[in-house]
Amino acid sequence: MLTLHYHPLSSYCHKVLIALYENGTPFTPHLVDLGDPAQAAALKALWPMRKFPVLEDRARGQVIAESTPIIDYLGLHYPGHATLVPAAPALAFEVRRWDRFFDLYVHEPMQKIVGDKLRPDGQKDPFGVAQARATLATAYGVIEAHMAGKEWATGAPFTLADCAAAPALYYANLVQPIDLPHTAAYHAHLLARPSCARVLDEARPYFHMFPG
Repeated sequence: MLTLHYHPLSSYCHKVLIALYENGTPFTPHLVDLGDPAQAAALKALWPMRKFPVLEDRARGQVIAESTPIIDYLGLHYPGHATLVPAAPALAFEVRRWDRFFDLYVHEPMQKIVGDKLRPDGQKDPFGVAQARATLATAYGVIEAHMAGKEWATGAPFTLADCAAAPALYYANLVQPIDLPHTAAYHAHLLARPSCARVLDEARPYFHMFPG
């Protein structure tokens, strides 16, 4: 039995949920409230870094942390009809390259901006936020050039790279609106994907908690 320890607002959890929904993989969702000491301690016992998502595979006695390794693990042991990382090495390289791009240059600066909103007065980091906004602006420009004439991040089909892009761009757009046509069109195309739309629908009751 697979259990996903997660929170519905977490962008990295969205990434894994999209992969699970793309393949219709059976799993049990376990919502973790890190504000609850007992729940936080239980997550830490599974994964000392105390970050989600964490996939617990009781059948195989495995605990896998971090979004990309979880999706790789699912592809290895619980494959479905959607191959999110192509078998061909050159195509797999492109998918992984863009997965890292969205995680490092969209996800991370977005989280820096959001995280700063949670800091108490006197402990804000305006310089760091300015750097994060500059990184996002540059990343939008890279995506704009790359996505011209493409349906998905690496052309077709939908892959791991798109699983990373969907939540990263969704939240990034909330804190720094996307105003480039190809990037905006790709973002809209992701939002219309059933797996991505389902993740956002499930997160909707929690959106009031989002500080952005």
